[in-house]
Amino acid sequence: MIPGNWLIYTLLSLVLYGLWGFFSKLATNYIDPKSALVYEVSGGLLVSFVLLCSNSFRLQADSRGIFYALLVGICGTVATLCFFVAINQASSSIILPLTSLYPTITILLAFLIFKEPITLRQGIGILLAIVAIILCSMDG
Repeated sequence: MIPGNWLIYTLLSLVLYGLWGFFSKLATNYIDPKSALVYEVSGGLLVSFVLLCSNSFRLQADSRGIFYALLVGICGTVATLCFFVAINQASSSIILPLTSLYPTITILLAFLIFKEPITLRQGIGILLAIVAIILCSMDG
């Protein structure tokens, strides 16, 4: 991995999350959401195995970091299961925009817990995101 080149990783993340959503819809067109989750987690284990086998990787062990990383895994896996169920039952054009608003939760938690400031522009963006949730979830 290239240290300090956040833009490349941001764009790769954007593309990969886009593919993740697209492949999720394809998977749940052919198998049930629980099976899709098991196969997705298997893919994650495969990536973890490749990292563990890499000569340049050393697994760090700080109890707090491990605890929070496990919470990330639990939240992400349960969220993905909920996502698979939702995308299996409704159009991806509705489910993906709604679930893609998850950063608003992160921003609000960072504001409340870490006292990170929210600028006026960010506040307006959060309000517009809430409006988007309402608009996207309304029928016809």
